[in-house]
Amino acid sequence: MNELRASKEFDVRFSEVDSMGVVWHGAYPLYFEDAREVFGEKYGLTYMGYFDHGYFAPIVELTFHYKKPIRYGMRPRVDIIYRPSEAAKVVFDYEIHDTADESLIATGHSVQVFMDRDYKLVLYSPDFFMEWRKRWGV
Repeated sequence: MNELRASKEFDVRFSEVDSMGVVWHGAYPLYFEDAREVFGEKYGLTYMGYFDHGYFAPIVELTFHYKKPIRYGMRPRVDIIYRPSEAAKVVFDYEIHDTADESLIATGHSVQVFMDRDYKLVLYSPDFFMEWRKRWGV
């Protein structure tokens, strides 16, 4: 089975840090969001693609494990890895690395489910998602 992954380097903005120059924990979901957008562009699984097929894909689970702080002036990289599931959901793992020495800063995990336009949970993977999985061999 193929492993689908994407990466994005990013600058730490001054508005993301506290008085110690350390990134506030609330910025991490945004870094993971940026990774999902890069992944979507690379593999054709975008938020607008969900919507164009008649679905939403809300996040129902989001976790972080902090290993070391991100500080102002660093240029970290977030890596996103798609984790196949038989269930009707989209699962990603994340790693944030310090590009200066490749040390691990944080890891994370997210789960998205499918909802129709009436905001009802969809229990089976939509056809477009099954076709996407087949296309990429996942």
